[in-house]
Amino acid sequence: MSSITSPDVPEISWFSALCDDDYEFLGVPDPALASSWEHCRDIVQTADRGGFDNVLLPSGYQLGIDSTAFAAAIATHTEHINLLLAVRMGEMWLPQLARQLASIDQFAGGRLCINIISSDMPGEALDSAPRYQRTREWMQTLRKLLNREAVDLHGDFVDLTVEPPRAATVDGSCPPMYFGGFSPAAKDVAAAEADVFLTWPDTVSSVADTVTEMNTLARERYDREVLCGLRAHVIVRETEAEARAAAERLVSRLDPETGDAIRNKSLDAASVGVSRQADLRASSADDGFVEEALWTGVGRARSGAGAAIVGDPDQVVAKLRAYQDAGVSAFILSGYTHQAECDLVARHVLPAIEHAPIKPRFTSDL
Repeated sequence: MSSITSPDVPEISWFSALCDDDYEFLGVPDPALASSWEHCRDIVQTADRGGFDNVLLPSGYQLGIDSTAFAAAIATHTEHINLLLAVRMGEMWLPQLARQLASIDQFAGGRLCINIISSDMPGEALDSAPRYQRTREWMQTLRKLLNREAVDLHGDFVDLTVEPPRAATVDGSCPPMYFGGFSPAAKDVAAAEADVFLTWPDTVSSVADTVTEMNTLARERYDREVLCGLRAHVIVRETEAEARAAAERLVSRLDPETGDAIRNKSLDAASVGVSRQADLRASSADDGFVEEALWTGVGRARSGAGAAIVGDPDQVVAKLRAYQDAGVSAFILSGYTHQAECDLVARHVLPAIEHAPIKPRFTSDL
């Protein structure tokens, strides 16, 4: 089984708000911050200039613009940053998807990574077990095609005999696959097929438990290694008081009904992972902090990653290092507004932490 060797330093990535997830005040839409080519391009280019290793390009259906089309376009407007493109399993004919991904990797000069999405597609609902079986078969098939291997798979969801497309990635191999999910079926698929297992923000001890669990599953069931990544928000300011004030300002215009409506828009709003984020929020103190520098207020209006690392630069760096010591090899960070917070993290946090992309970057000549 293929796997990526654990890096000596973590990868630190940013997030582009392709799914209409950008606010000055959480839950209060601003047309200037709505998902668009111009707005999302500016976020990615800010992250590229700021020295981030990678950037997540999320996928939605009802919300925002298309992630695959955006990735193809932004590939030629960036120089160094990797592009972590979210792809929903089951959404497209597999050989065509492989050809698209290989082409985008060429446009980016070899800087493509893949974020595997396993949530239901619009208009359908599958139980957890068959949905993750579909994800498993799609990941296996996609990896073979991008590794330039013929496919002859006749499973529950993939019935395909086909040669790989002529279009190939720059290095002729499948880009790293990032994947998250918290049900037993999801974790088993990740242990078997993913290169990076993504978890949402939690206490340091809980994240350490997840890393141990995933390492054990991958090693004992599949004789392979899987890296672990953490998706979290960040609010960093020059002082702790300023950071906490920024956090309170972010949710100052949010009412409970609006928060519920935003959370319920997501296709994974009832997942195990989302339930854990709700439990974390419920266990926090009156100020929303569940432990040092970990604030759960963001989860009042998000179905997914529902907590933020909040503090001055030293506190944020210390928190990231604590997660790294717990076994985290990759961070996907974000903040509100996404472009402004990206610049703050680039100035106050990145210089204090040695970091590097999991996938070596190639500078595009385009």
